[in-house]
Amino acid sequence: MPPSQQRGRLPASIWALGFVSMLMDISSELIHSLLPVFMVSVLGASMLTVGLLEGAAEATALVVRIFSGSLSDWLGKRKPVALLGYALGAMTKPFFALATSVEPIIAARLLDRVGKGLRAAPRDALIADITPAHLRGEAFGLRQSLDTTGAFVGPVLATAFMLLWANDVRAVFWVAVIPAFLCVALFIWGVQEPERAPGTAAINPIRRENLRRLDPRFWAVVALGGVFTLARFSEAFLVMRAQDGGVPMAWIPLVLVAMNLIYAAGAYPLGKLADRMDHRLLLAIGLVLLIAADCALAVHASGPGFWLGIALWGLHMAATQGLLAAMVADTAPADLRGTAYGFFNLVCGIAMLIASALAGWLWDTWGASFTFWSGAGLAAAALLLVGFQRRTQGA
Repeated sequence: MPPSQQRGRLPASIWALGFVSMLMDISSELIHSLLPVFMVSVLGASMLTVGLLEGAAEATALVVRIFSGSLSDWLGKRKPVALLGYALGAMTKPFFALATSVEPIIAARLLDRVGKGLRAAPRDALIADITPAHLRGEAFGLRQSLDTTGAFVGPVLATAFMLLWANDVRAVFWVAVIPAFLCVALFIWGVQEPERAPGTAAINPIRRENLRRLDPRFWAVVALGGVFTLARFSEAFLVMRAQDGGVPMAWIPLVLVAMNLIYAAGAYPLGKLADRMDHRLLLAIGLVLLIAADCALAVHASGPGFWLGIALWGLHMAATQGLLAAMVADTAPADLRGTAYGFFNLVCGIAMLIASALAGWLWDTWGASFTFWSGAGLAAAALLLVGFQRRTQGA
């Protein structure tokens, strides 16, 4: 083990992966912070269309991960598969700026999420491969924190450019191309993959005998992730709630800025905390925060109550997202981590499709407040499942 790891310092490639994620998130959020309002206000799409697209896009990314994760296990190499995903994501960015109807937006969004699906499971497995077990919560927290830094820098830049260029959304979309390609360059030259152990044979990870090695503790984490994702629909609905409250279009990205600022500030310290406390207890705390956020957003479309809901949403993300990734790493065999992340994200992908489609339908049928009250109810159900698992498996 390198001396830096013995002293408890994170490897340089973990920092590089964090900055790679940050650049790609700056690019993505320059687009996504404006995309729901652009689709509804400029292209005439319904909220159901937005919900279906958000659900299908995230589900696509999460389902693709099972194949990319398994491919990286079979190859014994994570970096080439992840690189393909980052490159595909970068190449889709110009198409958002060129779109004049909903259909090209749908195609670009889905292809962008295929890229995310290709890179995410190999990247997470690469982090687990590089980092010693006692630092994994910190490593995932650092990457998540830098990723989320990009997620609030992107909307800040979007707001600035919208004000500078008189609400020219397409010009903002063109700017997003630059950090996307910088991300690909940094990944190529900044991330070093550890060599596979000598004599390690390539395996087909989806064979029945290999899948049996994924023990019940792993499948319990999968169940938790699925129920949790059902309770947390896309952040596009936070943006639309702001529009309901009368926020001008140029300023709407600041909703995601506020959420991601809290998310970024909390992800790293809460990741370190996850290395020291029971994972399910921290997940339960995150769900309580989500319930509080949904309740605040159900009652308030503007004012201090609305912004409290946004802050609580960001804090719940900080408490849970890196934690779930660390829980998968801790319960899966090292040579099947890519496949494990793939299965985990397959379940979460199906749940995200259901959650966002349901949220879009509820919004169009019953209104925004009912949508967030429903989210609070689903989060409460997930909290009960966490409590049941803690009791049956022993806290």
